[in-house]
Amino acid sequence: MQKKWISLLVVLLALLAGSQIVSAASPIGGDQGWYVVNCNVNGANVYFDGVLKGQIVQSTLTVPVYTTGTPYKTYSVQMEGYTTFNAPITQYPAQGEKVNLYATLNPIAPTTPPQPIGGNIGWYVVNCNVDGATVFFDTTNEGQIAQGTLTVQVYTTGTPFKTYSVQMPGYTTFNAPITQFPSQGEKVNLYATLNPLPTALPTTKAPIAAGVVVVAVMIAGLGLAICSRKKF
Repeated sequence: MQKKWISLLVVLLALLAGSQIVSAASPIGGDQGWYVVNCNVNGANVYFDGVLKGQIVQSTLTVPVYTTGTPYKTYSVQMEGYTTFNAPITQYPAQGEKVNLYATLNPIAPTTPPQPIGGNIGWYVVNCNVDGATVFFDTTNEGQIAQGTLTVQVYTTGTPFKTYSVQMPGYTTFNAPITQFPSQGEKVNLYATLNPLPTALPTTKAPIAAGVVVVAVMIAGLGLAICSRKKF
């Protein structure tokens, strides 16, 4: 009978030692639970405390954790073209439990392409009676009159021009203020009339014809001869 009790005691001690060995070989962190990360963008990367855990597939990613391990503090979800989602982890799964985490990614607003300086476009149509005349807006050369007109493109929200002038050699220069401004897609007509410069009058007297001089000399000589005869 005593031998049986001793045998049972040996078996119990062996079982106890075996359980301790199994316990010592258990993975660090103990029993497992899971985080289920739910996201609206497939392919997004999921990070726990900056460590990549995988990608969202069919709107979820399951991340196993040890319930007795060091708990994670934050999670983030990232996808190119979307704002990054960051949030703290405040709930921890127990053994065999799943904890849901949620992340909503929003598309990054597209960058607005730079608009041309001045914004929308309108036009001035300069009408003039002299082809080839040069048109200036303020002091900027805008081109030359061709077939009676010159069209000048301007930005409707840009700094407006104040004056225009039209110049052509041999003509008086035309100057006028700009008082009307085109709106988007609108044309505003401007008009300029150039007048020829007056022709300069000659400032020297025309030389006396040689024939007139000869006749005058002959008349003078004849007069002297007549006077001489009368004296005698």
